[in-house]
Amino acid sequence: MRIRFYGGRVLSGRPLQPQNAEVWVENDRISYVGPARPDAPAFDREIDLKGDLLMPGLKNAHTHSAMTFLRSYADDLPLHDWLNKQVFPMEAKLTGDDVYHLAKLAILEYLAGGITANFDMYMFTAENAAASRDMGFRTVLCGCIHDFYNTLDGLRAMYEEYNKGGLVSCTLGFHAEYTCSESLLKEIAAMAHEYKAPVFTHNSETVTEVEGCVERHGATPTVYLDRLGMFDYGGGGYHCIFLSEEDKAVFRDKKLWAVSCPGSNTKLASGIAPLTDLQQMGVQLALGTDGPASNNCLDMFREMFLATGLQKLRCSDAAAMDAQSVLEMAVRGGALAMGLADCDDIAPGKKADLTVLDMHRPNMQPENNLVKNIVYSGSTSNIRLTMVDGRILYENGVFHVGEDPEAIYKKANAIIRRMVEE
Repeated sequence: MRIRFYGGRVLSGRPLQPQNAEVWVENDRISYVGPARPDAPAFDREIDLKGDLLMPGLKNAHTHSAMTFLRSYADDLPLHDWLNKQVFPMEAKLTGDDVYHLAKLAILEYLAGGITANFDMYMFTAENAAASRDMGFRTVLCGCIHDFYNTLDGLRAMYEEYNKGGLVSCTLGFHAEYTCSESLLKEIAAMAHEYKAPVFTHNSETVTEVEGCVERHGATPTVYLDRLGMFDYGGGGYHCIFLSEEDKAVFRDKKLWAVSCPGSNTKLASGIAPLTDLQQMGVQLALGTDGPASNNCLDMFREMFLATGLQKLRCSDAAAMDAQSVLEMAVRGGALAMGLADCDDIAPGKKADLTVLDMHRPNMQPENNLVKNIVYSGSTSNIRLTMVDGRILYENGVFHVGEDPEAIYKKANAIIRRMVEE
């Protein structure tokens, strides 16, 4: 399948900046970026951008897709009450079939919001993977093992099954220090050494989490896990709000990714991650939404705005965490954190994971600075088209995923009704 995008601008390069160019896609890859050429091949489809902006897809670098069933179900609670009294009891009722259908609902939201890949940590990885494959979406599975779910054999099986390339890939991971025994954590660290693989986990999301780890192990989660050898081959943490100076140094020295989820952290009143401090130290940064039970939407535009806005408040400095830095986190940072180095830009040979922003909307005018417009005034309403792996899965409000969205909505509502009645 050959597709040509022309008549608009392309956001690409390092740093990401708009340029006048057309883009050719051949099957799942970008084959050309540049001016119009008289020797162009025949195309199966030619798309006139009409002045709109073609950009790399946004990357949701931390989420729990199938938690769509708890959207607006357990709100206005502190994190540990929310998790232990509401989320865990309902999750105990989930089946693999539930996760398959609930993940599909999240994928629709990702596509409508210009998101072309997610870093997903949740149960029933096989069903989660099947949902992505069936809809043509790109997912990186992160192990979510803890004392009450899964086994080391299950983590190993996941890693070996989905470490072969394709739309669904994976990385080692576990839920959090506070849900894993030391013996389990040591075995996960040993697995990381065996595979020479990075490891990701929830890290320092609340004061309670950090204080509990210090009481149990005499060290913060980051330092404790590093002492176990967990990060000898890289990886990172989700949230990373309450980091000590020693923690930040570990992130820098081990080249770990700090994945911030400002929407969820705001809603749960967890705190504000020290992104400007980490940025100044050279720590690698990415953005995620967290799950739809705690956010409650899967909207990377909102995450970008909160990432910059909360840093400005935290630092009492309107210049803190500029728009360019935040856009890089949401596009390139997320891709690299997820191990998707061929999905981070629009360039020949890169994967055709793209989105088109409608610039003919009032929130995108005037065009004084397109990057700042995207971060400060952009929204999911600007998404005109989303392409994953060379396939257009969303265009002008219509999904092309092989299934009626209304059927997906109906199934999700039936699942939560069944759970409430049980």
